[in-house]
Amino acid sequence: MMRGIWTRETVALLLIAACLPLAAFWLWYGGPGAAARLGLAALVLAAWQLVFLLVRAQPVCVVGALTALAVAMLAPEGLGPWRLVLGISFGAVMGELVFGGWGRNVVHPATVALSFLGFGFPAFAWPEIALPVAWAAIPAGLIGLVSGVMPVGVLGAAALLGAAATGAGLVDPGVLPAAGVVLVLLVADPVCSASTRPGQWLTGALYAALTGLFAAGWHGAAPVQITVAAALLTALAAPALDETALAVWHANRRRRHGRT
Repeated sequence: MMRGIWTRETVALLLIAACLPLAAFWLWYGGPGAAARLGLAALVLAAWQLVFLLVRAQPVCVVGALTALAVAMLAPEGLGPWRLVLGISFGAVMGELVFGGWGRNVVHPATVALSFLGFGFPAFAWPEIALPVAWAAIPAGLIGLVSGVMPVGVLGAAALLGAAATGAGLVDPGVLPAAGVVLVLLVADPVCSASTRPGQWLTGALYAALTGLFAAGWHGAAPVQITVAAALLTALAAPALDETALAVWHANRRRRHGRT
C-alpha cells in the first residue's frame, strides 16, 4: 500500500464495489419495493451527513451507500416510511456521526439501526433472504478479500466454524443465508471488527458461535434477527478481543526475552 492512495474514501469505494453483486441480486429479486427502500435509506443518510457537515464541518463519506443497502435489505418489513426513517436516523447519528463519522465509530450504524427497529417494533416480521441473494454474498466477500478491505480472519473464521457446525448438525442450515449476508455487510466492516490479526479470527469465530447459539436457543426468532443480534454483540466485543490478543502477544514477548 502506498501513502496517499489508501485513504478513507478509497476503502469506502472498494467496500461498495465489493457489495455490488449483493446489491444487484437483491434489487433484481426485490423489484421496485426494494429500490424504493434503498432510495429512502440513502436519502435519509445523505440528509444527516449534510447536517453534520454544516454544523460540525464533518466530512461526508460515500460509505453511507453501504449503510443504506444494509438497512434496506435487512430491516423488518412493513414498517412504513416514518418508522424506517426513525430507525435509520437513530443508527446514523448514534452509531456513527456523533463519533466523528465512519472510521471512528465502534458499531456499524446499520447494526445500530436494525437493532433499534427490531427492539422498538417487534410486531413487524424480519425479511427472508432469497438463496440467490445469499449466494451473491460469496463473490462480495471474495472481492473484499482480494481488494484487502475485508479482514481475512473475520471471513475465514466465520466461514470455517459455520461450515463445521452445520456439518456436525449443530446449526440449522436455514440460518446460513442470513448469516452470510450479515457477515459481509456488517461483521466484516474493517472499522467495526478487530484490528489485530488474532482479534480478527476471534471476531469471526465469535460471530459464528453467537449465531449458532441464538439459532439453537432463541425460539421463534427469524434468521435475520438472530444474525443481526450476533453482529451487534460481536462488534461490542471486538475491542476486548483486540486487548486479549495484545495481552497474549506481550506475555509471549516477555517470556521469550526473559522479562518479568
